[in-house]
Amino acid sequence: MKDSQTPDTPRVLIVDDEPNIRDLVSVALRFHGFTVETAKNGKETLRILAEARTTEDADKRVDLVVLDVMLPDIDGFELCRRLRAEGDGVPVIFLTARDTPSDTVTGLTLGGDDYVTKPFSVEALIARVGAVLRRTRVEEDEPDEDRMLRAGDLEMDEENWTVLRGGVPVDLSPTEFRLLAYLMRNAGRVLSRELLLEHVWGWDYGGRSQVLETYISYLRRKLEPLGPPVIHTQRGIGYALRPTGPARE
Repeated sequence: MKDSQTPDTPRVLIVDDEPNIRDLVSVALRFHGFTVETAKNGKETLRILAEARTTEDADKRVDLVVLDVMLPDIDGFELCRRLRAEGDGVPVIFLTARDTPSDTVTGLTLGGDDYVTKPFSVEALIARVGAVLRRTRVEEDEPDEDRMLRAGDLEMDEENWTVLRGGVPVDLSPTEFRLLAYLMRNAGRVLSRELLLEHVWGWDYGGRSQVLETYISYLRRKLEPLGPPVIHTQRGIGYALRPTGPARE
């Protein structure tokens, strides 16, 4: 099911195999001014998102996905992994009954932007949708002159989503990219865990800093084979990016 939309109306795809959940979230989002489409399984979701990537039709655009994890055909985690592997950076908010810390970390490290557990507050979910959309739209709307970052031998083109270290391309997931961008913008500064969580993920993870630590580990694994360590831990506080070596001309 889908609605018509104006060019500026955010369009949200709700994916859940439970009709009552789809209806509840759809009504709430429409009441708050969003356009809604729904899907009941992974195959339908992949079809809708493939169409969204290959058309300029505003009625098929998808600005955010609210994604159940326990779908009947394709696990929501696997679905998100496939999207990110295909280069689809559409924001994803997981909505699921799987509420262990390891499940949260799995969802976010696979490229999810937020993780909401069932039973959930509709008001909180709407707030999360709005926060993720505001964050991603700010990134898209930044002026071009602000979108080239350099720190030592690291270079980042925020417009084209590319990263080089010493001239060598580094392949990053959308969340890894956002985290490295914030570290590069604040190169040399020690950034607290709370500050990094707020600016990269956009909400309070209730002390679950293992999400951040996991992403720091991912970045180190991808950057350190190309040069000396640049992301340093400040015990008890957070992390700092300390550039080493000049950027390649």
